[in-house]
Amino acid sequence: MERHVLERLLAGDDEASAAALAALRSGATYHVWDTAHPAAQHAGVFALRLRRMRRHGVEPLGLERMVRLLREHGQPVRGGMIDSVDQKWSFLIYFTEDGSTLVACARFQRWVEPSPL
Repeated sequence: MERHVLERLLAGDDEASAAALAALRSGATYHVWDTAHPAAQHAGVFALRLRRMRRHGVEPLGLERMVRLLREHGQPVRGGMIDSVDQKWSFLIYFTEDGSTLVACARFQRWVEPSPL
C-alpha cells in the first residue's frame, strides 16, 4: 500500500487514527500485510491482551474500540503496523479485505530494552 493511500485511509475521527496519521506524516515506517484473516480471530486475541494490559494498569489508545469494531465487522481483514520514528509507539491497523477502508486502529507503547550500565 502506498503511503498517500494509507494517509487517506487514516483520516478518521478517532484519536488513535489521528495519532497514526501524524506519525506517518512524520516519517514513520509501516507495513500492510497482503493476506486477510477473520476479524473475529483478531478481536479475540486483542480482547485477551486488553484484559492483561488493564491488569497491569496499561490502557492502549483505541484498543477497546478496535476489538469492538473488529467484532462488528465480521468479515476478513488485512492488518498492518506503523512504527513511529522515535520508536516509542506502534500502531496496529486493520482494513477491509480489499484494503479500501480502515476498520480499526490502536496505539501501543513500544517496549524499550533498558540500556546496560
